[in-house]
Amino acid sequence: MTKNFETTLGKVYLVGAGPGDPGLLTLKGLRILRDADVVVYDYLANPELLLEAKPGAEIIYVGRHANERLSQDTINQMLVERARHGKQVCRLKGGDPFVFGRGGEEAEYVASSGVPFEIVPGVSAGYAVPAYAGIPLTHRQLSSTVLFVTGHEDPEKEGGSHLDWEGIARGASTLVFFMGVTTLPQIASQLMRAGRSASTPAAVIRWGTRGEQQVVTGTLETIAARARTAGIKPPALTVVGDVVSLREKLQWFECLPLFGERILITRPREQARELAEPLRALGAETIELPTIAIADPEDWSALDGAIERLGTPRTYDWLIFTSANGVRKFMQRMAANGTDVRRLAGAKICAIGPATADELRAHLLVVDVVPRTYVAEGVLEALAEEPLAGKRILIPRARVARDVLPAELRKRGAEVDVVEAYRSILPTERTEKTEAIFTRHRPTLIVFTSSSTVENLLRLIPPEKRDSYLEGVRIASIGPITSRAIRRAGLTVHIEAGEYTIPALVAAIVEARSKASQSKS
Repeated sequence: MTKNFETTLGKVYLVGAGPGDPGLLTLKGLRILRDADVVVYDYLANPELLLEAKPGAEIIYVGRHANERLSQDTINQMLVERARHGKQVCRLKGGDPFVFGRGGEEAEYVASSGVPFEIVPGVSAGYAVPAYAGIPLTHRQLSSTVLFVTGHEDPEKEGGSHLDWEGIARGASTLVFFMGVTTLPQIASQLMRAGRSASTPAAVIRWGTRGEQQVVTGTLETIAARARTAGIKPPALTVVGDVVSLREKLQWFECLPLFGERILITRPREQARELAEPLRALGAETIELPTIAIADPEDWSALDGAIERLGTPRTYDWLIFTSANGVRKFMQRMAANGTDVRRLAGAKICAIGPATADELRAHLLVVDVVPRTYVAEGVLEALAEEPLAGKRILIPRARVARDVLPAELRKRGAEVDVVEAYRSILPTERTEKTEAIFTRHRPTLIVFTSSSTVENLLRLIPPEKRDSYLEGVRIASIGPITSRAIRRAGLTVHIEAGEYTIPALVAAIVEARSKASQSKS
């Protein structure tokens, strides 16, 4: 029995999730997260990271905030029990697990249980959060030493507080206090009583590195009152020292044009990066919740038959691609059938828009027609002067799509084959992740890039929670067809791209933000 138990034993990984910006998760942490059978996360771990978990992974929220929290003993037992059942357990902890993250306690328990474990360090909030606030912890003229201090000691610690306030006040040029919002008046008072000047610069930073980052500055004498007036609540970090004075010159994150926006991206995962990266570069916090997954057709026979006709007397005169996904699936199926682009000789190619055209060019195919407007009606307009009567046209596309294009082409006398190249389906097991996003870090803006993304997101939201989840959240649309689906669902379109492309959508979001800022000033 012992031998069998050992062979099925899993492993616990204590993984530092970083301070909030999902881009600050380490590569090793990301690999472990993607491979884990169980993901245990707390309030400080950005819920966007959950989207990296593999399908079927058990997702467990353990709180660690207000009334949501589970006891530390319960968390410890949970980690060990899952590992003893042969599971690979990823314990996501905000920041670094060994820097005021109770990682030491959890590691001790796991070690004493005999379960294998590993510590994966993370980017600590202690230095990352001040960096995003424009505060360097060291500076040759201002600070050569840094001290990290807990602002909230364990109330059950034997003998009470062990903090040496005189040693802290004089021990380092820069002081960084974790978890000290509620005790900030006492911290400031103790430091001044221990000899630190009342005029020493100080800053409190809430939700540092995230879209909702909030920074309040002052001095030891004023910081507690200013933080209270600003409504600063946990989680927050306090920095004390002359380096805080550099913030006015070095703040960069809050100066970005989309700072403060938390934008929910509903595109398929393989396409989300194209939209997320420019938004992040402009200061937005992006949350990826793919509402579409691209799947193979249940039956390849129609597409295989169309591919077999290529290069024969019954070949096609035109190929019309209405998405980059259609191009990829078509080319993959050609390869699976043992054929290549030489079979396309003589056929003209139309791409519905620039992204689709780029995908075709990546396969070394020259695109003959790209319409001025990137919708079915634009394709019809672009082909208006083409003699289509008697021509054979192939349209490889999703199983469910608008029928405007093939119907109008047939009216012009063309013989049109519409074949299924892929299916757009609702990703499985997104309910927990959707709830985490809308209840703990609700977006300020949702971006829709197709009618399917609209319909599928609403399928992920329980009807009884729809109003509470979407209250105050603005909506951006890539174009009029998607906007029509949004309004049909009873929602309001606040932003619409002037051109049906990702760059145009990003530009429209930036323009709307700029106008909103101007109206407030």
